Amino acid sequence: MKVGLDVSAVPQQPAGAGRYIVELAQRLPHHLPTELLSRSDDIERWKAIAPQAEILGGVPTNRLLRLLYERELLGTSRAVKGVDVWHSPHYTMPHRSSRPTAVTIHDLTFFTNPEWHEPAKARFFRQAIRYAAKHADVLISVSEFTAQLLSECVPTKVPVVVAPHGVDLEHFAPVGVNDEVLYVSAGLSESTPYILFVGTLEPRKGLDVLLHAFAELARENDEIELWIAGQMGWGESSFAPLLERHPVRNRIKRLGFVSEELLPALLRRAEVVAYPSRGEGFGLPVLEAMACGASVITSAKTVMAEIAGPTARYSTLGEAGELAQVLAEALAEPFARRKERTVAARLRAQQFTWDASIAQHLEAYRIANG
Repeated sequence: MKVGLDVSAVPQQPAGAGRYIVELAQRLPHHLPTELLSRSDDIERWKAIAPQAEILGGVPTNRLLRLLYERELLGTSRAVKGVDVWHSPHYTMPHRSSRPTAVTIHDLTFFTNPEWHEPAKARFFRQAIRYAAKHADVLISVSEFTAQLLSECVPTKVPVVVAPHGVDLEHFAPVGVNDEVLYVSAGLSESTPYILFVGTLEPRKGLDVLLHAFAELARENDEIELWIAGQMGWGESSFAPLLERHPVRNRIKRLGFVSEELLPALLRRAEVVAYPSRGEGFGLPVLEAMACGASVITSAKTVMAEIAGPTARYSTLGEAGELAQVLAEALAEPFARRKERTVAARLRAQQFTWDASIAQHLEAYRIANG
């Protein structure tokens, strides 16, 4: 069986769903013949990322044209005709496809909380998910949490395969050998105690709540800093006034998009990794922090509880005062108890591997291929 994977939506600095697609592109060729379809200007990058895959170009660079191409032309193109199963890894799929199609559903926030997205984007992806639920041969959900929401928001008779993300346990590890060099290269101080946030800067990530919580925490703790790692997303401008007026803005460091080399060092050396997201399909930063043995605080009653279980601390969604209290408790935790927690987090992270995720994807392709 040969599978085709659409990688045309992955930006130059992939995060979240983009990271997931990169992992698939790198790993699938070790299991079955794989064809990657990229943007016309992005072929060389994918040759370097997945040298064992067949790379095809031809997808328009412009986002709107790319989506139109996928919907109207891709289904009968040479790329799709040349494979046994086509995988669309980001909600959308070709119309009138000539091959069985698998579609990945990452989250259902376009239905449950459309206010977290640009209105046009929310409308578009609601329509795309409904179409995939009706016309795909199999849907791939990134968590049990998302699969349950899918059944509630978009009832479908299409088979659903749950394939949780994984983590590279060698790359994301509790100990690193080049951390000092990485910190110096990034202009960072190893001796500064910090709370770390990792994620795209957009409303649903809860960064506004974390900023309010940090203001409360800083009144009692005059050393801790808040480091924010992540690229700008939709609605990021709403954080600018919060940062400008923040009472301890001199103790908030914006790192922007950080490299794959620096990220594990930041995670394992953080006093706390805070991820107060309002809603996710999976929550990859939480898993990567756990693999690094970090002390994690995230949102209660979200998919992150499915991932972290009892190894993380939880705060009620949107409650800055409660988050500040939980942060203070984490920072004051005795060393021995903290060590127990981080060992437990690492052990739980070991349950989430990319090998296991790929195995579930192979099962989805088998189902699609009939």
